[in-house]
Amino acid sequence: MSLFSRAFISTALAAAAALAVSAGTASAQMEIKLGHVGAPGSLFAQSADLYAAKVNAQLGDKAKVVVYGSSQLGGDGELMKKLKLGTVDLAMPSTVMTSVAPEFGVFEMPYLVQNRDHAARIAKDVTHPILGPIAEKAGYRILGVWENGYREITNNKRPIVKPADLDGIKLRVPGGVWRVKMFKAYGASPSPMELKEVFVALQTGVMDGQENPLTQIYSQKFQEVQKYLSLTGHVYTPAYLTAGASWSRFPADVQKILADTAVAVEPEILKLAAKLDGELIDKMKTSGIQVNEADKPAFVAASKGVYEEFAKEVPKGKELIDKSLSLAKGS
Repeated sequence: MSLFSRAFISTALAAAAALAVSAGTASAQMEIKLGHVGAPGSLFAQSADLYAAKVNAQLGDKAKVVVYGSSQLGGDGELMKKLKLGTVDLAMPSTVMTSVAPEFGVFEMPYLVQNRDHAARIAKDVTHPILGPIAEKAGYRILGVWENGYREITNNKRPIVKPADLDGIKLRVPGGVWRVKMFKAYGASPSPMELKEVFVALQTGVMDGQENPLTQIYSQKFQEVQKYLSLTGHVYTPAYLTAGASWSRFPADVQKILADTAVAVEPEILKLAAKLDGELIDKMKTSGIQVNEADKPAFVAASKGVYEEFAKEVPKGKELIDKSLSLAKGS
């Protein structure tokens, strides 16, 4: 064999070895799928992207969090099923957590959470230590308590100032028994519907209105098909960064990075949420939708029965309400 042939073969073998190493490295990097329902620009999207960037900076070549927003991997109900099956690794459920355990309905209680400092104390002293283990028994692991936000009402009929103004309005609500009960108590006709279906339902008149945090309303472009935005702030909904069946497949060091970062970004997400709310009020007012303040004391008074029913029907219901309200001191 000539010197040239030997050199050629040696070079070829070295190249093949390099490719093999490269392929091995690529195959070793796990993709960690994070699914959510938020549109681009929403708080969900910005929170997920912030988290993924921070986690990926720590993971190096071990794994990579890849974010799939806009219900690409399914709506909230489907994402919960996929978490249980292990075909989605992480998701950001909110109200749908009441389908996992009724105790999560405490966050369906109107005007429970006074402000974001109060929300942070509830996350630390109620959600992580009390609701977290309940979720884990059902097959879900809450890594971080983030935010969906304070919910406001939009509709095409009239400004909503008092509960009586909701009389007969066909209102889209997320899945969850307590949101339905609350709006029935206010006089509306609430119907659960996946977020991805809402724009068309409003556009075609199947629904008169809906209720969501400002970041969801604006990013979903509901202001383009709604006449009135009423600042009721009736419910504060957390978002829970949640893992499912695939969690046990991750190495311990990857689990630690995912879990620790989820908690570490909680304060940043609350600050981001407050900033977005302030900006979006101004954007809404210039978008053409009519904005009005609501008579919140009137809504609080109309909510009494929902509290009483929750305290009576849900395990630990009264305890969860009382504990959460006690943390408002100093708010």
